[in-house]
Amino acid sequence: MPSRDENNQEGPDVRGNLIKINVGGESIFVNPNEYKPKVAKKPKAKSQTVRMPKNPKPGEWKSEDYSLHKIADYKPFNFVDGEGVRCSLYVSGCLFDCPGCYNLAAQNFNYGKPYTQELEDQIIADLSQDYVQGLTLLGGEPFLNTWVCLKLINRVRKEFGHKKDIWSWSGYTWDELLQETPDKVEMLKKIDILVDGRFLEAEKDLTLQFRGSSNQRIIDVPKSLAAGKPVIWDKLVR
Repeated sequence: MPSRDENNQEGPDVRGNLIKINVGGESIFVNPNEYKPKVAKKPKAKSQTVRMPKNPKPGEWKSEDYSLHKIADYKPFNFVDGEGVRCSLYVSGCLFDCPGCYNLAAQNFNYGKPYTQELEDQIIADLSQDYVQGLTLLGGEPFLNTWVCLKLINRVRKEFGHKKDIWSWSGYTWDELLQETPDKVEMLKKIDILVDGRFLEAEKDLTLQFRGSSNQRIIDVPKSLAAGKPVIWDKLVR
């Protein structure tokens, strides 16, 4: 409690850092620091580590070690998985584990149903329609399902030659695929368009053409192989 003023001396009331106040007719000196409102301290924000997709070493992930030859979905006659009307095969299984992946279920290699000859025949029948421009492979990770994808790619080339184009999405980049296992390199050389690279949530842009993040590229595969470097698809708008 503040002490009563028992100092009757004349002159200014100076007692260190105390101040004089009047309470009930009596003068008392108080320490103003004891009566300052206490300000609650804000808790320190915890630093957040941004999780990134996995980055495999060349040849670390082999299709034969992971693929169960399963299909997450098949969508014929769609307009969103590349140029023109397309038949899209979604394979099951991916190891990149990109945060923000739009198709989490398809990361599981055991998701969906087995790839069958009946499904393959149906895809070929759908592709035979004049208004269908080509086949799209996505998932999941097509380059970790090379047995399924190469089987279908070879059938498409046998039936249609290059009259139907083949697009594939991949978490691998162009340069990474060139250093990969022979089955991945073979598959790369047999497609027409590669949309490459992990999905990066920090670079997400929904206005991009056929891509989810700005690091990804739409690459013309035959032109790139001829040039010895990635050549961007000449119909790219954004």
